[in-house]
Amino acid sequence: MLRILASAVISLLSNALGLLVAANLLDGMSLGVSGFVIAVLIYTGITILTEPLLRQVALKNAPALLGSSSLIAVLISLAVTTVISDSLTIGGVTNWVLATIIVWAVALAGRLLLPMVIFKQVMAENRERRG
Repeated sequence: MLRILASAVISLLSNALGLLVAANLLDGMSLGVSGFVIAVLIYTGITILTEPLLRQVALKNAPALLGSSSLIAVLISLAVTTVISDSLTIGGVTNWVLATIIVWAVALAGRLLLPMVIFKQVMAENRERRG
């Protein structure tokens, strides 16, 4: 249970970071402050639902597309989030493509690096307690 909770926190933080970086880098993308948390929750929920489904479809029908299933899941998640939430807007094809790549890359890096930082602190705290 603790592992699932840790994974969810890492995903939320990584996705939030990805959306923030993309919104700051792209002029055609905006992320509202008031609905930021809701936009991140919607985006993360859609990503969690679509990515495994897309991987299964790609594995069965087009194994060559398996690697791009994460990018497609990010694009779908961005599209659904912009429709559902007023906090995220993306304009222009170039911004959509760049937002997809930036959010995907930053979230991927976050999922790889954040656990090392978070668990490193937890391990240090456990060492101090043991004395």
